[in-house]
Amino acid sequence: MSDNLAPAFNGFRTLAMAQIVRLSGPDAVAFAQAQFANDIPSLADGHWQWSAWLTAKGRVIAIFQLLRLDAQELLLVCHDGGAAAIAEQLRRFVFRRKVVVSHADTLSVNAALQAPTEADGARIARRDGDVVELDVGSLALPRTLLLGPATAAATPGEELAWRQSDLRFGLPRLVDAQREQWTPQQLGLDRLAAYSVKKGCYPGQEIVARTHFLGKAKRSLALLHTVATPEAGTAVSQNGATIGSVASSAGVLALAVLPLEMAEGPLQVLDADAHIMPLLDGLAR
Repeated sequence: MSDNLAPAFNGFRTLAMAQIVRLSGPDAVAFAQAQFANDIPSLADGHWQWSAWLTAKGRVIAIFQLLRLDAQELLLVCHDGGAAAIAEQLRRFVFRRKVVVSHADTLSVNAALQAPTEADGARIARRDGDVVELDVGSLALPRTLLLGPATAAATPGEELAWRQSDLRFGLPRLVDAQREQWTPQQLGLDRLAAYSVKKGCYPGQEIVARTHFLGKAKRSLALLHTVATPEAGTAVSQNGATIGSVASSAGVLALAVLPLEMAEGPLQVLDADAHIMPLLDGLAR
């Protein structure tokens, strides 16, 4: 990658945006299964997966890590914030289920660009009592999250470095204007194994399954590197015509939704050349 990316940082830093929603109670798993796109009952205790919450039209409201601490406690690590609002919206669907939905505002999300001590892949580890350690990287780019007391706050440059590492793995980071705009297939969430086409009903399930089984996905995610610094929603053009849009950005890196079949020729973002870069594998859980 180009040397104009944000430099790596040492040690753990508390991420400003990331927040946590807690689901607790005997019906926590059943409630999550009915609301989210991935298959929660198949997830073992002490493990985590990527998942998403969709609208009835199959558009992504939020992407998050779903941790199954045990059969009665789940945590949602929401990297783009909004935990209080998500918790409030989820409570509308509780009805008579025995589940408590809350914003876990006493937990901070601390990130490091280094390999975990004990966590491995989808397996969660405990450190120093109640601190939860997560493996959110790969051999090519090791990364760790600790959920617990706050550490030193990340500087803007460190926040940018972490966000760019997310984009390199193909993890979309959605600002409010990009919520409810894209299907899971358009955001490439299959690369993260973040949704199921086999489980029963959840909001948007019919749209997701139809797109999958009928092969109707015509656009997906691509990592772009450009000398410009686009914002989410910026157009991507080729040969003078708009062919896609930036869904997520971090400095000179952007994840753009582009056609699966494109003509040959350079891409432009903000009148500057943009180059498609390979996405890193290894973040699926």
